[in-house]
Amino acid sequence: MIIAVDGPAASGKGTIARALARHYKLPHLDTGLLYRAVGATVLRHELDPANEADAVSACGFDEFILDDPWLKSEEVGKAASVVSAHPLVRAALLLRQRKFAAQPGGAVLDGRDIGTVIAPEADVKLFVKATPMIRAQRRHLELRKRGILTSLDKVLADIRARDERDAKRPHAPMVPAADARILDTSFLSIEAAVQRAVALIDETMARKQEQAAG
Repeated sequence: MIIAVDGPAASGKGTIARALARHYKLPHLDTGLLYRAVGATVLRHELDPANEADAVSACGFDEFILDDPWLKSEEVGKAASVVSAHPLVRAALLLRQRKFAAQPGGAVLDGRDIGTVIAPEADVKLFVKATPMIRAQRRHLELRKRGILTSLDKVLADIRARDERDAKRPHAPMVPAADARILDTSFLSIEAAVQRAVALIDETMARKQEQAAG
């Protein structure tokens, strides 16, 4: 079973995807980490994230960087959002993601274009969303817990800017797949959001089994 979990930053998609992987005993890939690795490599070599050639040159990053805590920083997050808009970067990372999705038994992948580009054949597609302010509050709290001091207004502005880049890029924009189930986590606890996601997946799979049975 392939489960695609898409959505904007701080919507809760990563937390939900990891919980789903545990629940269904499937491997999980946070595809956003791949783009963060490219962004981090660009920054580390003092290249320009907005330059497609620079970004593509960073796609051959060493695997060990995926475990670097720096990838979770706002600095790298911004760079990742910029490099992910380059068509050649997305193409360079496409096969790696598709190979992960196609492994025997299935997988859970989360990102922004899993259900539309990476795994359009996914058995279940979820699009996780929340209001920009709710997401900004979540990210602001997360940053404070990590000792990073910044204003809520700045975090909100960053989230809105990232949303616009992700939704308006000409290649693989962040949009729900036509058959995606929408999960709004704005006013749900983590536990409630995961429970709702499991319910949506079980409901979708049951419906498909009924249709297959005729």
